[in-house]
Amino acid sequence: MLAEDDQVMRTYLTRALEKAGYLVDAVDRGTAALPLLEAHRFDLLLTDIVMPEMDGIELAQRAAELAPAMRVMFITGFAAVTLRAGEAMPNARILSKPFHLRELVAEVDRMFAPDLASGHN
Repeated sequence: MLAEDDQVMRTYLTRALEKAGYLVDAVDRGTAALPLLEAHRFDLLLTDIVMPEMDGIELAQRAAELAPAMRVMFITGFAAVTLRAGEAMPNARILSKPFHLRELVAEVDRMFAPDLASGHN
């Protein structure tokens, strides 16, 4: 699940992850992600932190209630919110903008590395 309010960035990230072999459902805000998170099982929530209506931290906290085993990765261009995200969700990864798509895919791959090693997806 990808939640990113910037349409260009959302398209860019979706294409990169799909090219790397991941299935991606992308939404433009946290409030749009919640119904999907309630209805489907996702392995990863990749969310921008600063979004309208519901920020990525609140979305991740709500998602953790729905699916405690789901991995979380935040993306942000703001150093101040990086610290807040780390405090709110200590097990989440944080990727600071700007980043190269290879970095994003490598981080996502690393999050799934134990599963890949054991043959699970």
